[in-house]
Amino acid sequence: MAKKKNAAPIIEKFFFITVEQCYKINVPFILVGEDTELNMANIKKSDLLKEEIEHIDITKHDMRPLVEAFSKMAFSAREIARASDIYDRMLADKECGVILCLAGSLFSAGLKKVVWQMVESNMVDAIVSTGANIVDQDFFEALGYKHYRGSKWVDDKALRGARVDRIYDTFIDEDELGACDNTISDIVGALKPRPYSSREIIEEMGKYLLKKSKVKDSIVLSAYKKGVPIFVPAFSDCSAGFGLLHHQWHNPEEHVSIDSAKDFRELVRVKLDCGDTGLLMIGGGVPKNFAQDVTVGAEMIGLEPIMHKYAIQITVADERDGALSGSTLREACSWGKVDILEEQMVYAEATMALPILASYGYHKGSWKKRRERRFNALLNDVKAQVPVALR
Repeated sequence: MAKKKNAAPIIEKFFFITVEQCYKINVPFILVGEDTELNMANIKKSDLLKEEIEHIDITKHDMRPLVEAFSKMAFSAREIARASDIYDRMLADKECGVILCLAGSLFSAGLKKVVWQMVESNMVDAIVSTGANIVDQDFFEALGYKHYRGSKWVDDKALRGARVDRIYDTFIDEDELGACDNTISDIVGALKPRPYSSREIIEEMGKYLLKKSKVKDSIVLSAYKKGVPIFVPAFSDCSAGFGLLHHQWHNPEEHVSIDSAKDFRELVRVKLDCGDTGLLMIGGGVPKNFAQDVTVGAEMIGLEPIMHKYAIQITVADERDGALSGSTLREACSWGKVDILEEQMVYAEATMALPILASYGYHKGSWKKRRERRFNALLNDVKAQVPVALR
């Protein structure tokens, strides 16, 4: 261990020392490369936010040969091959509406352009997501901000001092997140005070980006242009929540609020208009259950329920604890949510699995014969929101 004059200790050859030893000798550090590191005692934000996350482009990577080879293998390879085939059948089924569910930190990890291309190519008709993906990550980048390559081997207290937030091995500027929060507050502050569905608020965010977006590949912007509804059932659990908090705190008498029941009613309306539907679920959590439940919702209002015809889930969750994220699609059949003829669980991490599946669907080209559904227009029509059978 060498020391430089007038400098805090640094590790000059990391591969000769374990992470546990670093903590034992109380050396603050961050991995930068194979054998270099930075002392974090006086780390600056500019030292950390250097290398931007790059989003993978499925149009440049044709995964059809790989998927076809996977189909002749076993285990996870065959599972993702079958899932890719089911997704292609969803796209080829002209009567099927495709609902994409997104959970976890996906766009900060480099998957934004994958989903953007899916929206642009009519490979998805509605989206149900966590707020982080839509607001903190996609809308955030549309404002001109970035996510950066970082490390999990880092002194998080030092990051806190530098106002840098960490998502596993990704860094984000906390001050830029604050600016995103304030932008949400400004958008809702300009609306008529009343309860809104999350879809309506996100539509307003898309309208804002028509003039203000710094990028072309924004999912919120593309969905707005193409009339694709985006639902965020737990809308306050992200930057939008901070923006709404700020708005309501300063407007206690009259303010915008979120009507979560309206979110559910609108997604049920989408299901009823489609008839047959396919779910492509990345992760689990609230988006998974929210989208699955629309079949039960239809039954609740007195209509004949139609289970989701196709269903795919990419997850790393385990079913054995009984939690929602790991529950199998066959289990969902017992609740009347998912048919078991065209379902596939894929136990894989999303940054690897989704580009393979989406690229396969894109390059197969079945999406070219799909029509735009433009469900936002349907949902914005007050009369159309009530099914004919119930009028």
